[in-house]
Formats: sequence, C-alpha cells, structure tokens
Amino acid sequence: RIYPTKEQLVLINKTIGCSRFVFNFFLGKQKEKDAYWCICEEMKQNGQLPSNEWKGSFLDKYARRMLLSSLCH
Repeated sequence: RIYPTKEQLVLINKTIGCSRFVFNFFLGKQKEKDAYWCICEEMKQNGQLPSNEWKGSFLDKYARRMLLSSLCH
C-alpha cells in the first residue's frame, strides 16, 4: 500500500482525470464512426447507396495522436 503526500495525491488525481478524458473522447469518436458506418450500411441495403465505402474499423494510432495533439494546442 502507498501513502502519497497531498501533492502526489493531487498529481495522481489529475493523471487519472486526464486519462479518463482521453479514453472517453476516443470512445465517443469510435462510436460516431461506427454509427456512421451503420447508417451507410442501412442505406446500401435499402438501395439508396450503391455501396458502403465507409470503413468501420478502429481509428488508427497515427490519427489518434494527431487528433490529440490538435486538442492540446
């Protein structure tokens, strides 16, 4: 068991808060991307689109890094 000082406790809580924000931010982005893919797939099945060219894959590491750095500036 650890017993952090008050300063360390503040830093630990900030780190956990930032990690939670980043995780939830990219989880939301992935959900948006998945929802868009589902809409396009439904439109394709209804004959409104010739094909679903939208990729339903996860965001790649480079795209996440670029997006995160643009948020920080």
